[in-house]
Amino acid sequence: MRISGWGQSGEAREVGFTFNGQALRGRDGEPLAAALLANGIHLVGRSFKYHRPRGILTAGSEEPNALVTLGEGAQQEPNVRATTLPLFEGLSARSQNCWPSVGFDVMALNDLAAPFLGAGFYYKTFMWPAEFWERFYEPLIRRAAGLGALSRAPDDAAYEKAFGFCDLLVVGAGPAGLMAALTAARAGLDVILCDEDVTPGGRLQSERDTIADAPAQAWIDATVAELDSCDNVRRMARTTVTGVYDQGTYAALEMVPQSSGRAGRACFWRLVAKRAILATGALERPIAFANNDRPGIMMAGAVRSYLNRWGVAPGERVSVFANNDHAHRTARDLVAAGVHVAAVIDSRHDAPQSDLFRVIRGATVCNASGRRRLESITLRSVGGEEKLQTDCLAMSGGWNPTLHLTCHLNARPRWRRDLACFIPEPDAVPGLDPAGACRGRFSTAQALQDGADAALRALKALGKSAGPADVPKAEADSYRIQPLWSVPGRGRAWVDFQNDVTVKDICQSAAENFRSVEHMKRYTTQGMATDQGKSSNVVALAVLAEATDRSIAETGTTTFRPPFVPIALGAMGAGATGMGFAPRRMLSSHQVAEERGATMMEVGLWYRASYFPKPGETSWRQSCDREVGYVRNAVGIADVSTLGKIDIQGPDAARLLEYVYVNRFSKLTPGRVRYGLMLREDGFVMDDGTTACLGENHYVMTTTTAAAGQVMAHLEFVTQVLQPQWNVRISSVTEQWAQFSIAGPKARALLQDLAGAGFVPSDWPFMSCGQLQLGDVMARLFRISFSGEEAYELAVPSRYGESLFRLLLERAEAMGGGAYGLEALNVLRLEKGFLTHAEINGTASLHDLGLEEMMNPDAPCVGQVMAGREGLVARDRMRLVGIRPTDPGERLSAGAHLFDPDDSVERKNDQGYVTSVGHSPTLGHMIGLALIKSGPDRIGDPIRMVDHTAGLDVICDIVEPVFFDPEGERARG
Repeated sequence: MRISGWGQSGEAREVGFTFNGQALRGRDGEPLAAALLANGIHLVGRSFKYHRPRGILTAGSEEPNALVTLGEGAQQEPNVRATTLPLFEGLSARSQNCWPSVGFDVMALNDLAAPFLGAGFYYKTFMWPAEFWERFYEPLIRRAAGLGALSRAPDDAAYEKAFGFCDLLVVGAGPAGLMAALTAARAGLDVILCDEDVTPGGRLQSERDTIADAPAQAWIDATVAELDSCDNVRRMARTTVTGVYDQGTYAALEMVPQSSGRAGRACFWRLVAKRAILATGALERPIAFANNDRPGIMMAGAVRSYLNRWGVAPGERVSVFANNDHAHRTARDLVAAGVHVAAVIDSRHDAPQSDLFRVIRGATVCNASGRRRLESITLRSVGGEEKLQTDCLAMSGGWNPTLHLTCHLNARPRWRRDLACFIPEPDAVPGLDPAGACRGRFSTAQALQDGADAALRALKALGKSAGPADVPKAEADSYRIQPLWSVPGRGRAWVDFQNDVTVKDICQSAAENFRSVEHMKRYTTQGMATDQGKSSNVVALAVLAEATDRSIAETGTTTFRPPFVPIALGAMGAGATGMGFAPRRMLSSHQVAEERGATMMEVGLWYRASYFPKPGETSWRQSCDREVGYVRNAVGIADVSTLGKIDIQGPDAARLLEYVYVNRFSKLTPGRVRYGLMLREDGFVMDDGTTACLGENHYVMTTTTAAAGQVMAHLEFVTQVLQPQWNVRISSVTEQWAQFSIAGPKARALLQDLAGAGFVPSDWPFMSCGQLQLGDVMARLFRISFSGEEAYELAVPSRYGESLFRLLLERAEAMGGGAYGLEALNVLRLEKGFLTHAEINGTASLHDLGLEEMMNPDAPCVGQVMAGREGLVARDRMRLVGIRPTDPGERLSAGAHLFDPDDSVERKNDQGYVTSVGHSPTLGHMIGLALIKSGPDRIGDPIRMVDHTAGLDVICDIVEPVFFDPEGERARG
């Protein structure tokens, strides 16, 4: 119900919204939860396993119960917390995890079967009979899993991403956070202040505190006004810092109000800060007792929030159950607002008395009645049990510092027995300094002082000086608590409200020897819901500690991981839809290729020309055949810049090459190039490529386009882990150089025309390299061939790539040649039997590829020992051969499987598969490479190729893998 004259939203305009189809009114900007309570709605959802009625428990992002679904169709969004969703005109929300309605849920029958559905029941029940799993158990579990449901329609909302940099990041805008930001801003630091709430102030918004002898709101307003006036401060509301990462990097989720008119629902920030202050406050925890999950049972601090901030009383006859002094504030505030307080039940025998309301000392609440709405509670004291009529129970088991971010880099918090909570270790995250309630400073005065002190420490660490901070006077009440985790009694006492985990479940976990807190979590599903146990974890581990006869400190905590709050995948991958799904990398020749009508294809992250169609050509094959003819008969130009290029320098550079390649590299002299094969540690081939020696201790390694990143990571591993003592440095220079292949009988003439007297053919034998002057540009020239023709690769700094490509094409076309793309490149290399990652597919050994003689037996290399295993050198392994159709008119298909002609097409008869195919205009028919059992021993035999998908069943001949110029005379000529 609304309390006239209370709350900060009294002047907000009224807006209309619907909940479960019912038209209601609320105040603009207040959370949906407050509007529902104001309209007398307490039943908002159902629990996960037993589908028990659930009401609003908290007033923040820790809410486990009040999850709703918004919108319809593509805009449908499940699992939205009613406690953090601002109300706006036209909002439409509905309960979830219930059918046909939240008031009458058929799946509530599960609650009657609770004795059979305790912790770990699925491990015991779904094991037999075995044939039931796929037919019955799995479909049933899949239908029952989850809370809210996605619409399955593509999400058409536009999300945003952004990056921020600052001297100091302050996480949380409560008293500690505001004081820290103000102190740092006055000293001249660049400050980012993030807070997950709509308005700053933290718990001060929910209390009736004073600061500097005035209402706390006056200090908040003055502080925020000063911060907003500073050019060196960015204040980010509705922004939750969700994760901590290395080198001062933080992830943050900024929620965009649905009524704001902005296109995005959320903005995902990457914040990089030199220092950070964690001022995230604390979260109130419940007390476990029988039926403590009834709608109408709430956290005491949440009741204060709805009353003092939103002017809403969750009940007309309220009771308070607590073990600490803070909860008594709830009763005082309710009385001041004219709400009847039935009693304050305090488990402590020395609890403070009051003239305003009845205080029952040394008593506990042991049960609650009323299924859809709380009706009464049962008290237990030394005098026995009694019932108390109440429609709202405000409970408080104490406060847990919100220290999750301090654990994201694997630090563990420390137990404070006097405060009955965990607090963060000071150096848990380098550069992150906890302050205020998140490190156990629970009074306003302590929080203000702690925030100022943290800011001064940050200033000192950054080399800045500042005088003492002007900290205002504020409430300094001490925090007294006597731990109470659960109350024995008849009925189930709930710990995790969303996942339906009870005290009995946790004790059962301990009884079955799941005594580790991590094992208990997985056995019971405690803390594995969307709130990640924010309200239940500490209670659960306290119950486990008691069940295992250990202290809470000995029991420990579960591992806190990012994200702190749920994040939509659309927000994390903002912009990664359609063409933005992956980064697009364009070659320096891209514009020229598009001008010539090239069809582009994705190769890794690169876009490369597949073929260059000419007028009158009606198929890609015509273009491909023409381009192959350029290289075989004249000269062709191809952009090969996507090949990985790794610069290797240092006295031990040659040792590194000999260690990562199977063949000898220590004798490679300046001006020469060598082909190399690289193995993984398990002995299988990783990649191949050429390495050029540009000078003493200076090499450039090329890799395949597909494995450039993998090879670079492999080299980093070798130099940092396996051989850290070697004096060698590696650097990826793929993007720094544009490189073009000039291939064909007229390649030499084209280079002479381009470079003039600077190019002397006799100085460039096969597999040589060096520098070549092109006007004012010093280029690199490599005499290597991937086509089987006399060929060169010319590399220039990337900024000259487009200009050079135009010059090369102009000369090639004048000689009867032109550009060729990937399709022609594939045919050319197939004709020569050259390898790509179609053959180097992660399962092929040196023996399989017929390259075992490349292994240098005199020097150890990565994968050498494993490559010699008996299983990798067996003659009956699938080994590389060539295949061609017996009938030249037949088609071949990559990926097709191979069988002996007389065998039936069954898995047991499978002899291998085709790795790559292409039509050879040089030979006049299709050719392919294949991996076949005992392949080289079967050359000349027939083989049957079957591809049911393509409808092919073709008799082929097994041949040598080199189809054209097997002696290599054309490349060396």
